[in-house]
Amino acid sequence: MSLNFGITGVAGYVAPRHLKAIRDVGGQVVAALDPHDAVGILDSYFPGTRFFTEFERFDRCLEKLRRLGTEDKIGYMTVCSPNYLHDAHVRAALRIDADAICEKPLVLNPWNLDALAELETEYGRKVFTVLQLRLHPAIVAVRESYQKHRDRRHQVRLTYITSRGNWYSTSWKGDENRSGGLATNIGIHFFDMLAWIFGSPRKSEVHVASPTKTAGLLELENADVQWYLSIDAADLPEESRVKGQRTFRSITIDGEDVEFSEGFTDLHTEVYRSILAGRGNGIAEARPSVELAHQIRNAPAIGVRGDAHPLLCGAKASK
Repeated sequence: MSLNFGITGVAGYVAPRHLKAIRDVGGQVVAALDPHDAVGILDSYFPGTRFFTEFERFDRCLEKLRRLGTEDKIGYMTVCSPNYLHDAHVRAALRIDADAICEKPLVLNPWNLDALAELETEYGRKVFTVLQLRLHPAIVAVRESYQKHRDRRHQVRLTYITSRGNWYSTSWKGDENRSGGLATNIGIHFFDMLAWIFGSPRKSEVHVASPTKTAGLLELENADVQWYLSIDAADLPEESRVKGQRTFRSITIDGEDVEFSEGFTDLHTEVYRSILAGRGNGIAEARPSVELAHQIRNAPAIGVRGDAHPLLCGAKASK
């Protein structure tokens, strides 16, 4: 398989991590797409990349390279465009005889996974997704530890507050139809991680759902999870505000903090190395979190109950 890459969404927030990963594994980006042309980042990685602002011209270029069989023919398409475009861009990758490497969420709706699985077989190509927390050393250690204690249930509390300005609500990320809402756009990273550690989801209820925060209770095979996701800076604990921090991340298991604030720098590179070594995560691995996020997005909020996350009951977030 050629180590030539195409990439969609190259002007976006997460694209630099992919560009670095591609460079780190010895790859080359031969074509890039984004409707926005603020893509000077390419000069730091692949200044020779063909750049397009229209999908049709990007697709025509990649198809031409495929048909001519040139040395620039791409072997992989990296998809880090807005969530609602993932499905279409993955399909485009398969049609030009390339494997797809897609950011989370792989798709917004679970039934689209079935269609992609059929297309994998039809085109003889693979669809990979980026589940980088599964490669974080601290998370791997936690999973190995709790796999030894599957005979009892664990109590987990997830709190993730990542402040966003007014721009968020007017961008595609603030549009549930395009992003999938907070549970999909932000929470899916953690839902996948927790299901990977404690087993598949069995039951889920949503206590609060709004454009800026959502929370609920999740029952996994071996754990009960109180979760709270917010982009509202007012939810930050006082110690975070004093330090000028705009993000607060906390996971406790049976009352013990899980420390994984470090070690994120090269996770995308490790994802790419894993894919090239034949160990990448695909459609089957993505399915549980996609299904769960879809269920949460479409569930009615039942209000605050006794087993709700403490932040819903007036407690303050703290370590």
